Parts: sequence; C-alpha cells; structure tokens
Amino acid sequence: MASSSFRCGTVAIVGRPNVGKSTLLNALVGVRLAITSAKPQTTRYRLRGVLTRDDAQFVFVDTPGFQTKHKGALNRMLNRTVRQALEEVDVVLFVVEAGRYGAEDRAVAKLLPAARPVLLVVNKSDALRDPARMLPFLDATAKEHDFAAVVPTSAAKQRNLEPLLAAIAPCLPEQPPLFEADALTDASERFLAAEILREKLFRRLGDEIPYGAAVVIEQFEEEGRLRRIHAAIVVDRESHRGIVIGQGGEKLKTIASDARRDMEALFGGKVFLECFVKARPGWADSEAGVRKLQPETGQ
Repeated sequence: MASSSFRCGTVAIVGRPNVGKSTLLNALVGVRLAITSAKPQTTRYRLRGVLTRDDAQFVFVDTPGFQTKHKGALNRMLNRTVRQALEEVDVVLFVVEAGRYGAEDRAVAKLLPAARPVLLVVNKSDALRDPARMLPFLDATAKEHDFAAVVPTSAAKQRNLEPLLAAIAPCLPEQPPLFEADALTDASERFLAAEILREKLFRRLGDEIPYGAAVVIEQFEEEGRLRRIHAAIVVDRESHRGIVIGQGGEKLKTIASDARRDMEALFGGKVFLECFVKARPGWADSEAGVRKLQPETGQ
C-alpha cells in the first residue's frame, strides 16, 4: 500500500523530432515499449509507460515530435496530440539535443505550460564532440524557460537517468498510484503489435515510404501463449505496394520476420504473423483518412 507521502503523476516527454524522446521513455521504464528509428517523426501516437518505485509512480507520456515544416493532415494531428498532452499532464520533460538548440526547439518551448513544472532534459550528451561546450550550452538553454531543473542525459547509453527521476519525483502530486505496481503500460497488445510492425517499415524501407504508411491489425487472437495476428500495411501510393513487398515477396517477409521476433520478446510467447499490403492513395492528406487508420491504444 502506498504511504501518505506517495507521489504519482503523468509526465509528458516533448521536443522537436529526433531528439530521442521514445528512447528516453524506453530507458526510464526499462522495457522497449515505444518504437524508435534513426528517421525523425517516427512516433505518431501517445504512448504511456509506467515506472513504479517504493515512493512514487511515474506515468510517462511519449509524444510525437512537434512538426513545424510540414502541414499535412497527419502532421496537424501529430501537433494536436502534443498540445493536448501538455494540457493534461502534471509535469513536462522538454527534451533537446546536446549542442543543438534552434528554431524548431523554440517552437516547442513556446508551447510549454507556465502552470506546470517543466524540466529541461539535454539528451545525447555523450554525442557532443566537444565536452567543453556542455556547460555553456546548458547555461544558455536554461534561459529559454523557467525550468524546474536542467538534467543532461544519454537515453541511448542509459546515463544520468536516476538524477532525472530524482528531479521529477518532487514535482509529482501526492496521491495514490494510478496503476498496479507491475504495470508497464496501458496500451493494448494489439496497439503495440501495430507499432512494432510500423517500426520495421521505418528501419527496412527508404526515407519516403514509411511516412505514407500505416498499420491496421485486422485480426488478433490469443490461443494460450500463442498469438495469431493478421496485419494490413496501408500505403498511400499504388507504386509503393511493390516496394514494400519486394522481389518475390522478400522485403515483406523480412519486415514481418523482424516484427514477429520483437512481438514474441515483448509478449512472452509465440506469434504467428501474417502481413499483406494495401494501397489507399491520399490517406495521409485527409484528416478523415488519418482518423480511420488511427489505431486504438487501449487506454
């Protein structure tokens, strides 16, 4: 049972694309829940990851990178997701990349709430080529907002995470936990399966196709520890179908095999995964099309 001084709250992880927000969520929770890739704008949907300690429960909310360059229907939806998260959480982690703070970061900084604690997380600190730049960078960036704390980290190397958690904890409200102590997320396995498959599209395909692709889980059945999953990969151009499938179906087989292994690791059981590809031209340019292909998180 939680003590009277137990703290619990929601913590939004926000920032421009490709600063390592999803990697940070995975590192903090200790399980690979959020999909990642080297390409920016991989995250599309809010995902909650839960970390419970003896004295606190942290409910981290991963968000898409705030998009300032492209204004299509999908990106408008992503930006609304960021704004909504900032309105609903107790604490905000504003993630920036060590040594780099520009117009895109300032666009996110303008959204930061004045009524909630905001911590500046300077990620990828291990990748800064000149360590002598770190202190001047921290000093300069700290002036961009009234931050509750400034913490340099490396999510990829899992460095300085305990000081970050220690800085977050006092900012959480005193209240009982929102989730059971062993909970890692409130997302459904169906949602996580779709996201794992979508990650493989980013990792196995070129720069253009993944941004015009979505994944729809059309069938998800559990038979003991076996899961039977039928998934549709939806692309926004007919010409992209053949690229995703590949010669003799080899590309699709590789994507599905990669996804199946990750699903089995996360779900703790065997997975039978069947994938096929559909073309739905222009879906990402229509808000109705985006909504229709948006997966249910189970939250």
